Amino acid sequence: MEVSHADILVVVTIAVLAPLLADLTKRAKVPIVVLEIFLGIIVGPQVLDLAATDSFIDSLATFGLAFLFFLAGMEIDFERIRGEPARLGVIGWLASVAIGSAAAVILHVTGVIHATVLVALALSTTALGTLMPIFRDAGILDQRFGNFVVGAGAAGEFGPVVVVSVILAFEADEPLRALLLFVFAAIVVTATLFALRARPARVVRLVQTTMGTSGQLAIRLSLLLVVALAVLASEFGLDVILGAFAAGIVVGIVIRGTDSHEFLGKLDAVGFGFLIPVFFIATGMDYDLDGLFSDPASLALVPGFALLFLLGRGLPAMLLYRRRLSATERTSLALFSAAALPLLVAITQIGLDTHTMRPEVAVSLVGAGMLSVLVYPLLGLARHRRAERERPLGN
Repeated sequence: MEVSHADILVVVTIAVLAPLLADLTKRAKVPIVVLEIFLGIIVGPQVLDLAATDSFIDSLATFGLAFLFFLAGMEIDFERIRGEPARLGVIGWLASVAIGSAAAVILHVTGVIHATVLVALALSTTALGTLMPIFRDAGILDQRFGNFVVGAGAAGEFGPVVVVSVILAFEADEPLRALLLFVFAAIVVTATLFALRARPARVVRLVQTTMGTSGQLAIRLSLLLVVALAVLASEFGLDVILGAFAAGIVVGIVIRGTDSHEFLGKLDAVGFGFLIPVFFIATGMDYDLDGLFSDPASLALVPGFALLFLLGRGLPAMLLYRRRLSATERTSLALFSAAALPLLVAITQIGLDTHTMRPEVAVSLVGAGMLSVLVYPLLGLARHRRAERERPLGN
């Protein structure tokens, strides 16, 4: 497919417009990602038809998705979430899988869906990477409550990524390739240990001296690691987002405890300033709006799936954290955990590629994900602000 420079111009223009429009909604802060998807739909083939995705935009979007998970992996501080936050996060995700499986079986029996496993998995996901900028801006990551949010989000994002990778191996009729997941994990651990211990003086010096020059060795090394682990995961029959997530974890462990403010700012600039917006805008441009509105059943499934996200992710949060968080904090955690989107795109694409998920169900799931990212974080932030007002002074 020939690359259209006009389409690229439209994508970049939307990337600029999204934060400008988000600034106009200060009272009810709309996440920029939602505006990017919405504007992508508006300019896409099914509304104004100003632009469409091509091979170049698709490639950038894939790298943007990988970078989103890379940055999410970097945010996970295992020292802070180890113990209760991590344990409760894993238990909560397993409970979400059980609830999602029960809901998917009921939907399958009633003839609403066919891809029972994929829908069950979709109902157990969360959008940690998407919400990290919101958490950071609200100061949540610096609080005890933030440890539980990250613990729950990490389990709800990492668990489904692993399962998706296993599903891909079985869908390819090569179940033994699922065993390569453990080989991949061993390689990631080895890479982490090597990065922590092998610090050649010349490389360390170049990293420091090129941070403010055109060399930018630290950024280039990070990009190399993202691409290398993503390609390795793909070669092993796993999903590329697993490799990107693992790369973020490795880099996060290596820089933990160092003065990395400038380094992190540059990575944010590369990711949120360029690559990640392309992914969300392209998601909107490819969204099958006609398919959604042409089928009343598909349209009805959007709020239905959104409520199932809240049930599947929110109920475990309300029950498991009773002795650790106040009722208001638990409600906020439930709402944050119920937001899902990036993994939904990956899961529905698997369903469409393997012909196990009907297009109308895929459209409804992604639509529900967009609705959840728009509504639940706003409600969660409101509850969080209330929890802060209720918190006794000095706590």
